Amino acid sequence: MVLHLHLSPAVEVKKNPKITVAELQRCSREMGESCRKSTITAALHQSGLYGRVARRKPLLSAKHMKAHMEFAKKHLKDSRMVRNKILWSDEKIELFGLNSKRYVWRKPGTAHHLSNTVLTVKRGGGSIMLWACFSAAGTGRLVATEGKMNVAKYRDILDENLLQSAQDLRLGRRFTFQQDNDPKHTAKITKKWLHKNSVTVLEWPSRSPDLNPMSISGET
Repeated sequence: MVLHLHLSPAVEVKKNPKITVAELQRCSREMGESCRKSTITAALHQSGLYGRVARRKPLLSAKHMKAHMEFAKKHLKDSRMVRNKILWSDEKIELFGLNSKRYVWRKPGTAHHLSNTVLTVKRGGGSIMLWACFSAAGTGRLVATEGKMNVAKYRDILDENLLQSAQDLRLGRRFTFQQDNDPKHTAKITKKWLHKNSVTVLEWPSRSPDLNPMSISGET
């Protein structure tokens, strides 16, 4: 009986890492056993499995993955001076009620395994949108805006904060600005502003938050 208790929860977790203790308890009843939640949790811990918040990971196609790899190889040998001149930026949408944490049973060191993550897709709208930037020298400005951010709002954010952030961080005029390929970032009005202000933009592969230290720092 003890051996079965130690094996069964781990087997179910291997099939579905996102299964809850309550669901495992129900499974044990269906198998004719009556296990406490604490017993199930202890059995999982003995198998090296612990409940952790699932990391969010963008849903990528083979084409996306190939582009990411090519980008990484291209910039692998960039000098520290080049990297220090990059002003990274990102936006985070706070969708109240939709940003709830999802837990997963996993072993240490497996946080980024596909089965232990929650796949995400880009979505518009939200209650609060945050725009921020930083470089190797430190953090730039943080801007909060209510409601959905459109092209005009984004252009205004750049106009009021981008060059000032670069100045505050002492990047000089010849810095490189990083932004993703969101439609408002690649819109004509945005490109026109960037060109008018002589801002060099880092070319960026689609769906690449894993390549952006701004996105990674936002998850920690």
